[in-house]
Amino acid sequence: MNYLVDFLVRGQRGFIHFVRIAIFIVMAWIGGLKVFQYEADGIVPFVANSPFMSFFYSKEAPEYQQYKNPEGKTVAKHIEWHQANNTYVFSYGLGTVIVIIGLLTLAGIWSAKLGLIGGVLTFLMSIVTLSFLITTPEVYVPNLGGDFPTPRYGFPYLSGAGRLVLKDVIMMAAGLVVSAEAAQRLKK
Repeated sequence: MNYLVDFLVRGQRGFIHFVRIAIFIVMAWIGGLKVFQYEADGIVPFVANSPFMSFFYSKEAPEYQQYKNPEGKTVAKHIEWHQANNTYVFSYGLGTVIVIIGLLTLAGIWSAKLGLIGGVLTFLMSIVTLSFLITTPEVYVPNLGGDFPTPRYGFPYLSGAGRLVLKDVIMMAAGLVVSAEAAQRLKK
């Protein structure tokens, strides 16, 4: 047991760097996917219902519901709607921002100042993402009439989209951890 405790104490700084690497992997991968049509289409319910981001789109919620492209399928008239909505332009910009946040966080391994900025931005981005639990109807299981023996829809029953969003609590905490460590280095 003492060996494990000693290992964890000695490895703390390395583990915090591992958190930075993990944040970078998630941000680079998800941000990079924003250039693909299916990913851009997939974020529309979140953006369209968000009081922080809906102004980026030209169409009002819930019009998007008629133009959803299932993952792996492309419907030409839906693509035209998304182009008119600014779905793809916004997604490219968002993806770029997410990748930059990941890079800043990763840079915290070598630069406390850049790491502090990346960690704080990770934390702030997580607040916006978690707000989708309040603003986006698709984050909860819809009522499809399956009420026997008891209803299992709405709050607290998270859909796949809701489970994806809820995991940002971990990103929020990780952003704070790497920010705090970077701030400690800056204070020295």
